[in-house]
Amino acid sequence: MKVVLDATAFFVDRPYEGEVYTSPRVVAELVDLRAKCRYEALLAAGLTVTEPSPEAWKAAEAAAGLSRDIGVLSPTDLEVLALARDLEGVLYTDDFAVQNAAITLGVKTRPIQQRRAKKVKWKYRCAGCGRYYDEPGECPVCGAEVRRKRR
Repeated sequence: MKVVLDATAFFVDRPYEGEVYTSPRVVAELVDLRAKCRYEALLAAGLTVTEPSPEAWKAAEAAAGLSRDIGVLSPTDLEVLALARDLEGVLYTDDFAVQNAAITLGVKTRPIQQRRAKKVKWKYRCAGCGRYYDEPGECPVCGAEVRRKRR
């Protein structure tokens, strides 16, 4: 089994079975001494750091757009989603938005320390006048912020 680790995985001392992967952007986020030590230990045990294909990256962006999580996902989140898709692996993450986009992308996820996320459908509503829109931004009617809300 192929396992893809999000940054959260490096803050927890937990064993992972199978071929273990992560992305360069995840490694760049590891600034905590404990996380760096955990990274070094996993690297010595066979961790592979690799980038996803451009096709998988586009698919991850498209899935995040469909799940309406694109506005809250970082480039690192998209990179691990794309890598998990490329490798047909299981993505270990506690990030609910990543898990939600992964469901749309067809990527299996496992939580690290928290509960598993359920599929969430988002809508965008103006904080001022209450109108609904297809994306966040500024309301063209009243000028207030259009925010993401659960359906």
